[in-house]
Amino acid sequence: MNEKVKNILKYAVSILLAAVLLYFSFKDVEWKNFWTALSSCRWGYVILSMLIGVVAFWARGLRWRELLLPIDGTTRKRTCFNAVNISYVVNMVLPRVGEIARCGYITKHSAFSADGRRKATVDKVLGTVIVDRFWDVVMLVVVFAAVFVLMWKRFGVFFSKLQLPRFSGGGSALMIIAAVAIVVLLLFFAWKKRNSGGLLSKVWGVVNGIWQGIGSCLRMKSWWKFILYTLTIWVCYWFMSYTIVLAVKGMDLSSFDPSLVSSLSGIKTLDLRDALFLMIAGSLGSLVPVPGGFGAFHYVISLALSTVYGIPTEIGIIFATLSHESQALIQIICGGLSYAYETLHKENGETVPEGPSA
Repeated sequence: MNEKVKNILKYAVSILLAAVLLYFSFKDVEWKNFWTALSSCRWGYVILSMLIGVVAFWARGLRWRELLLPIDGTTRKRTCFNAVNISYVVNMVLPRVGEIARCGYITKHSAFSADGRRKATVDKVLGTVIVDRFWDVVMLVVVFAAVFVLMWKRFGVFFSKLQLPRFSGGGSALMIIAAVAIVVLLLFFAWKKRNSGGLLSKVWGVVNGIWQGIGSCLRMKSWWKFILYTLTIWVCYWFMSYTIVLAVKGMDLSSFDPSLVSSLSGIKTLDLRDALFLMIAGSLGSLVPVPGGFGAFHYVISLALSTVYGIPTEIGIIFATLSHESQALIQIICGGLSYAYETLHKENGETVPEGPSA
């Protein structure tokens, strides 16, 4: 089976999984109540959530730039922002491919060194992306641990019921060990042949470039900026969740069937702590490899709201829909604008600056 067929099958399975999760998320929804709830939300808060999302995109671009500056000091803030925006749109269609797309975008806009090569080669930029994602994982673990330890009595029932994908049986463990061993052997032989000029030498060159990109975090001049941008990103995520909470709390309960009103009263009690919990719950949905988180996010959020608060599915799915689709929309808008800028940039024949820039 060739690589093209494998990729087609992989993406087909990913889309099918998203469709299945969407089906299970929406199958019990009473559409009359769904549209009633949707129309009575406070849409001003939804728009505010989208604007906070843009701030998060900008902060992510600025944080990534701190990793790129030791490699190419001419890297622009605008370039990183555009790269992040375009990667989000690509990931909606092809999961995980957006990271490669933003590496290529940065390399394309990188300045040339004295030997005529780009300063920020794809392998080096990929190393910075790995570091960038690593710190996201660190923050997710820290926030998850805080919610898990400090608010277990309130939210523990959800985590105990949530079934995340996991390996089972000794066969999977053996496969992982075998894969790690193969990678280690490949790296060893590539290192041994690093000066041979052959295929293994090229493999080592790519690995070395990625390692240089990873090492860029040790050469940052402004660690405090990196930390500040990281905190800004996650505070934005928190308040994106909280603004959707406020949007849903603003629903007019008198417009619903009387049988639902009592179960909806829990909505009025949601606060910043609940927004933090829902942010973490939604993040767990990103572990499922589906395009743009469609289906997985909706399923996890509706499960969280029904398990912890007893909120009916058709109302829980409102929160999930407003939260996910509002951010998907702003990603599309920002990605489209960044792509349009890139197109105009090409047509105007603008070149990459050779000196440091803001």
